[in-house]
Amino acid sequence: MSEQQAAKIPRVGFLAPGAPAGASIEAFRQGLAKLGYVDGQNIVIEGRFAEGQFERFPQLAADLAWVKVDVIAMVGAVTARAAQKVVTDIPLVFTIVVDPVADDVVANSELPGGNITGVTNYDPQQARKRLELLRTVIPGLKRLAVLGDRGVSEAQMQASEAAARALGMQPQRLRVGGATPDLEGAFAAIAGEHADAVMILEEPVLGIHRKRIAELATQERLPTMFPPLSADAGGLLSYGTNLVEPIHRMAVYVDKILKGAKPGTLPVETVTRYDLIVNLKTARAIGATIPPEVVERADRVIE
Repeated sequence: MSEQQAAKIPRVGFLAPGAPAGASIEAFRQGLAKLGYVDGQNIVIEGRFAEGQFERFPQLAADLAWVKVDVIAMVGAVTARAAQKVVTDIPLVFTIVVDPVADDVVANSELPGGNITGVTNYDPQQARKRLELLRTVIPGLKRLAVLGDRGVSEAQMQASEAAARALGMQPQRLRVGGATPDLEGAFAAIAGEHADAVMILEEPVLGIHRKRIAELATQERLPTMFPPLSADAGGLLSYGTNLVEPIHRMAVYVDKILKGAKPGTLPVETVTRYDLIVNLKTARAIGATIPPEVVERADRVIE
């Protein structure tokens, strides 16, 4: 390959709160591949990962600007806000932002303006839908532990608490954070309150430590509700808006920008298809019975 050919290959930054081996960058590669882009051949992906340490975001974003990427793809609201403060002259595209306006990522979803646009998987009814499914599996569900990430906004936590109370449940909020979150302490508090189940929110630190969370819940024989992207953790149920599709759609926006579109003129897109994954192996381990109609409804069943 000549230097002239190499110079034409677009460079795309990928900024995420999780780890380099996470599902989000693999989904992004898949999304680009659908559009004919192959990492290392006709596109270069420059990945930067905070690994749960959100204070690293400004430096990671600045690093992507320094290596002169053509566009930066980002996962999460915390990521997007940090990048916006540092990067003003490179297009930014976000995804997995619950509510871009409420989360102060854009002022207007129809016309974002500036150098940013993206994709949201926001459904204001998601918390209620997750809890209704959980109650179908655990008919006597009353005491619900809600596990969140203290490094992000309380939007999901507040929505989950409100939905739980509306369904006659007693929510117990627990928020963990940092590079080494005190999950053992959180589960000790959950046990102390005799929770009937744990709902894990779709938030960065919980995704990074999803397998340890599922292990601790199984030890306590606690039913769990995880987001779909954490289905590999070993939780009982994983249900919510599909997270792979919004990442694929983010790749579509990256492609449009590489072809000349201005991010501020591209309306924020909403993708709200739901996924349900049922883990029968975990059900056996904790002594839970999944109703046949829930198993039949599942997009995937882990045996």
